[in-house]
Amino acid sequence: MRTVTIVGASLSGLYAARELRAQGYDGRLVIVGDEPHHPYDRPPLSKDFLTGRADETQLALTDTEETAELGAEWILGVRARALDARGRTVLLDDGRTVSTDGVVIATGASARRLPGDTLAGVHTLRTLDDARALREKLTRGPCRVVVIGGGFIGAETASSCSSLGHSVTVVEAAPLPLVPQLGAEMAAVCAALHHRGGVDLVTGTGVTGLRGTTTVTGVDLTDGRTLPADIVIVGIGATPNTAWLVGSALALHDGVLCDDGCVTALPQVVAVGDVACVGGTRAEHWTSATQQPRAAVTNLLAGRTVETATAVPYFWSDQYGARIQFAGWRMDGDTVRITEGELSDGAPAEGGFLARYQRDGRTSAVLAVDRPRPFMRARRELAREAEEERVQSAAG
Repeated sequence: MRTVTIVGASLSGLYAARELRAQGYDGRLVIVGDEPHHPYDRPPLSKDFLTGRADETQLALTDTEETAELGAEWILGVRARALDARGRTVLLDDGRTVSTDGVVIATGASARRLPGDTLAGVHTLRTLDDARALREKLTRGPCRVVVIGGGFIGAETASSCSSLGHSVTVVEAAPLPLVPQLGAEMAAVCAALHHRGGVDLVTGTGVTGLRGTTTVTGVDLTDGRTLPADIVIVGIGATPNTAWLVGSALALHDGVLCDDGCVTALPQVVAVGDVACVGGTRAEHWTSATQQPRAAVTNLLAGRTVETATAVPYFWSDQYGARIQFAGWRMDGDTVRITEGELSDGAPAEGGFLARYQRDGRTSAVLAVDRPRPFMRARRELAREAEEERVQSAAG
């Protein structure tokens, strides 16, 4: 291949570029990004960056030296408009085209928005520009903040806002936040962190609309209440950025459908990160974005799937001074018990805890709060068992 184009100057896009060079690709490398920024780290946006403990230089994922070593052509601040697979061309919004032999799709996902959320004071938190705007607003003095959505981004943002001295309420439509990820029992334990952090948690209630003429003044709930608000943060998930691929013959369903090696149905086209539905699963986690590019690039250069990108799912979240870590494959019906540490009034006690999920007598997943070393041991056990099962399956 003479030219490889990475569409998406994201974490996964950068890792794909690194892998291409590390695996010996010395041809033309083009990286297209819709933001004007070089790749940056997103997890700190809702935490240290929002609270002012980190600046933009600390978010950068690369420096001038590495950028020079990659030898890539960077096209930033321009969206990809279409992929012409037959003509081997990526079409850009500004009218330019990039002729290419291979494509890595790394366009990530965009924050879901509420209808009519164009009022001043309504924010999402997905990009550096989002975080800049929200941080500037939060520095103007104490205000009433309503966070819509109790997932990880919502919880982390609520924690940051509370630490800055704001009055914070989290609204979650489900009976508890994080039930799909943690199950009801452990979700209740993590929900208690909100109360311990001085944040009001409203559950089992949806949002019917926002109040205000030009600036938001409140949030109307399905139970008839109105929460007064100076700032509203919408954290209701993300949508994979696949609109530019409509008509490309790629299979699109909650992302770009790929096999276990990130290989799509189109020759010499792979997908990685938040936009990729790998082996039927789309995982919006930092570890997936950093692990998938190795297999994807190997397969791109080989012209077929020779390596898989499957790994034990892992994610973490920092909330209210606590670090939550989870690894494995939890399913409804799994039993869960705390094997180290304990709870205090339904919340993690000092020193945290480690919980194991069990299925058919085996550990299916592990959850830890402030127990990093025991968690890492348990995570390694899961990885070892998963590899043994993979080898047995391949041999059988």
